[in-house]
Amino acid sequence: MVRISLDVMGGDYGPEVVIPGAARALERHPDIRFVLFGQEARCAELLAKYPKLIAASTFNDCEIAVGMDEKPSQALRRGRGKSSMWKAIDAINAGEADVVVSAGNTGALMAMSVFCLRTMQGIQRPAIAAIWPTLKGESIVLDVGATIGADAQQLMDFALMGGAMARALFEVEHPSVGLLNVGVEEIKGQEEVKEAGRLIREANIEGIDYYGFVEGDDIGRGTVDVVVTEGFSGNIALKAAEGTARQIAEYLRAAMSRTLLAKIGYVFAKGAFDRLREKMDPRKVNGGVFLGLNGVVIKSHGGTDAEGFAAAIDVGYDMVKNGLKAKIESDLAKYHGAQPSESLPPA
Repeated sequence: MVRISLDVMGGDYGPEVVIPGAARALERHPDIRFVLFGQEARCAELLAKYPKLIAASTFNDCEIAVGMDEKPSQALRRGRGKSSMWKAIDAINAGEADVVVSAGNTGALMAMSVFCLRTMQGIQRPAIAAIWPTLKGESIVLDVGATIGADAQQLMDFALMGGAMARALFEVEHPSVGLLNVGVEEIKGQEEVKEAGRLIREANIEGIDYYGFVEGDDIGRGTVDVVVTEGFSGNIALKAAEGTARQIAEYLRAAMSRTLLAKIGYVFAKGAFDRLREKMDPRKVNGGVFLGLNGVVIKSHGGTDAEGFAAAIDVGYDMVKNGLKAKIESDLAKYHGAQPSESLPPA
């Protein structure tokens, strides 16, 4: 059994997406038990449409929903101990859940997660890891927005955590890890990146195979299992990839409807286009993983639909089933030893 707490009010659409998304995830994973946190007046009618979900869930009424435009500090002051987001996270501390999934405000979710769960021993700052579709399958890219301007030690920690996640998700014994840089030569790039490369090489970490520097086009190629970068460049890369996927889809749609001959050609090639659409569907890889916390937190895209939210739940399910937290703790213990934790201060 995997116990998953949901911030039902999070995201652009709240219960209208979260509840049917949870119902879809339950169909795929009947051993899930949900702990739902939301405003009962808004959720009761929707929940009534999914009797199987009701049977597999407990519902907790919350008076506050964190807004998508709230600043993290504002969300903490207003929602600490009372909001659906906070209570969903705190369910891990209470032993009621193994993982939390929210489509809510990213900054607020990170701030509350750090405040509530704290960072693991040896981790200065957490990272958000994204699952990235590639020509070879999937890779992990981190950080995609949590830590702007990470230093060499933080990049080293990201490599450790990303490697542990790759072993949990891809079941690869020694995942390959690369540092995102402006070139593959050792003399190129910022000093923090070059120093991180030196730290990883000299550490000779048992659980990862350090590849060296990789460039932006290596992400989509699947050159390595894990791409490590700081949050500014990682977030730009993520948004650029999402935008490019939408751009290509629009180009194809326009081209296939431009002439009668193109429309006829589309009919014959529909199977191939359907497979391409499936491969490029961002909902299939929805769900960023907050790494470095004393608990597993999954961030769904705020504007996703029910299928996308179900995919984020799938990620959380897989992380629990494959022992992500224990793998990260083991790798950190090997590297950091008894070094004290340097947790982030409350936002």
